[in-house]
Amino acid sequence: MISLDGLTLATGRHAEAGYLLRTFAYYVQDGLIPNLFPEGQNQGLYHTADATLWFFHAIDRYLDVTSDRETLRLLLPTLLAIIQAHLRGTRFGIGVDPEDGLLREGAEGYQLTWMDAKIDDWVVTPRRGKAVEINALWYNALRLLEAWLHDEHHDEASARVGAAAARAYRSFNERFWYKDGDYLYDVVDGEGGDDPACRPNQIFAVSLRHAVLDPARWERVVGVVRERLVTPVGLRSLSPEHPDYKPQYYGDLRARDAAYHQGTVWAWLIGPFVDAWLKLHPMDQAGARAFLDGFAMHLSEACIGSISEIFDAEPPFTPRGCVAQAWSVAEVLRAYVRTADVRDHHDGAE
Repeated sequence: MISLDGLTLATGRHAEAGYLLRTFAYYVQDGLIPNLFPEGQNQGLYHTADATLWFFHAIDRYLDVTSDRETLRLLLPTLLAIIQAHLRGTRFGIGVDPEDGLLREGAEGYQLTWMDAKIDDWVVTPRRGKAVEINALWYNALRLLEAWLHDEHHDEASARVGAAAARAYRSFNERFWYKDGDYLYDVVDGEGGDDPACRPNQIFAVSLRHAVLDPARWERVVGVVRERLVTPVGLRSLSPEHPDYKPQYYGDLRARDAAYHQGTVWAWLIGPFVDAWLKLHPMDQAGARAFLDGFAMHLSEACIGSISEIFDAEPPFTPRGCVAQAWSVAEVLRAYVRTADVRDHHDGAE
């Protein structure tokens, strides 16, 4: 769902994007899209809290580019059923807390967010509770569906979804601001209370179309992420100031998985950061493009012409993991296309 924009829409493969969205909708169960499709005798796996919410984002991007209202009308009952399932609660503890309208997730032994490293029975970053990006995606999905229902004249359902969104917005801004650090908690109501780890997940509270964070706090969040997490090849998954920070993704499987989301740089996160930067600085196309400059040199290392999954968290930012990763390629390409105007026109003049 994250890769769909850069790999299909930015490249003009609109028909393929529509096929993907309609196929995933067919496989929805209990309000969730599959993390792994059924194959042969194997059942599909649905152990993901965020993929279904990214589905809404992908549909929004698809509609922006294609204006395919027929597909929207086809998907609308499924999308409404997804939201209803989350409101009443579904698998793996995924459901809205009736006390505050925020989305919580978590089941023992499962890694349900994109930070999904697991070694035997050890879930490295369980993040059980109310994760910051899950609630940013939840609010965005609610606001998108509210508008789509309204456009298709389902006014009563639209009003209900809008009310859920308004409640989530209020609660998010009350609960997620970490005053001592002047940024957002990574998880609230977690197993150990509220988690103040400075992670890139907070950038989605600004970057998504419908930002759940009060605009008065955008500048500080973007500033903290830039200061502590931005590198030439993506965002660190944890601030270097945190005691669990790992500067290198290196060693045996256990050592590598222990570092996977504890500092290791993820290339795909530069896309949301560029989106957040442009929300804060809408005229700074050239500045936004500059955050992508480090990838030009990377195209000549690792897998020539492609972009790696991850990098070490410190210079020389050695590429690691998968040598050609879908969401790395997709988000860098999408951000490159989005920031093309100013720099490319200037270069052409020269």
